[in-house]
Amino acid sequence: MAEYLTATEYIQHHMAHLASMKQSSVVDFSVVNFDTIFFSVLMMAVMFFLLRAGAKKATSGVPGKMQCAVEMLVEMVNNQAKNIVHGDRTFVAPLALTVFCWVALMNSIDLIPVDLFPVIASWFGLSHLRPLPTADLNGPLGMSLGVLLLLFYYGVKVKGFSGFIAELFTAPFGKHPALWAFNFLLNLIEYLAKFVSLGMRLFGNMYAGELLFFLLALLGGFALELSPVGAVSAGIGQVFAGLVWWLFHVLIVLLQYFIFMMLTLVYIVPGSQQSLKNIFSFYSLFL
Repeated sequence: MAEYLTATEYIQHHMAHLASMKQSSVVDFSVVNFDTIFFSVLMMAVMFFLLRAGAKKATSGVPGKMQCAVEMLVEMVNNQAKNIVHGDRTFVAPLALTVFCWVALMNSIDLIPVDLFPVIASWFGLSHLRPLPTADLNGPLGMSLGVLLLLFYYGVKVKGFSGFIAELFTAPFGKHPALWAFNFLLNLIEYLAKFVSLGMRLFGNMYAGELLFFLLALLGGFALELSPVGAVSAGIGQVFAGLVWWLFHVLIVLLQYFIFMMLTLVYIVPGSQQSLKNIFSFYSLFL
């Protein structure tokens, strides 16, 4: 890492990934971002460890703090799944819990000081490291692709392969052969919109939040170039603005993984159009 960086160089440095090759743009799927893969897998391992620890400590007697926390989390996710899925939830409820916890842990990395991980990485000779997986478009779109594949799987499981294919060509306009092409095109657009919107929503919010943390961190660098009074003012401003944004960002982080979980449930459950309207009505309150 360079000892002295301009504001632009600082932002560019922190926005760069530990990658297989130089990324030409924000959207470049030819590049393998090793930091995104590493922190995604790491957070998944942490999630499994915490949930397993809670399950191992489960008792029928007086529950401990860990058991209470896990039980509250499972009950909350199960209640949300129950409101959307009216039937067998043996598949979707664990899926919702996995998505909720995994995205929550990945998003929480954004609450750690932005220079901490890059500095640690520099000790091991790594020039770039971007630890927030959900601020890399590859991460959210990868999860969105997984949800899309599960949507296909669950649709085939519920309706059968022939029923699923028939619905692609006969809904929503009708079964007349002249409408098959229009039905298929509309369903194709709907699946594509679900895939893109689910990933882009998470990416956009986390990318913007991360960028603002970088800008706030620059105040400390500006303080070194000012007079003593200006330096003290910039330092106080950095602490105050950083704390306010950090506290506000906690709400953004909480909201994003909750919405990702809810829309995952809505998308993969066939015949949940009414629930979809309810979820978007809820989401519109926060736009």
